[in-house]
Amino acid sequence: MSGRPVKHSVTLKGHRTSVSLEDEFWTEFRALATEKNMAINALVAEIDAERGMDLGLASAIRLYVLRALKERLP
Repeated sequence: MSGRPVKHSVTLKGHRTSVSLEDEFWTEFRALATEKNMAINALVAEIDAERGMDLGLASAIRLYVLRALKERLP
């Protein structure tokens, strides 16, 4: 476990940007995109469109991953 966030480049609304996520969150996020048969940038755009302006993109991605994993629990 790395613990420290790592910058990952994504394209959002035609512009390159980066989000800092821990490796574990990034790995699960990529797996969720694969499960949904979506490109990572498309999933980032979906999350960005749904988040409020009070929430940063990296936090919104972490919450997305958390919710998705919680939905799998019995």
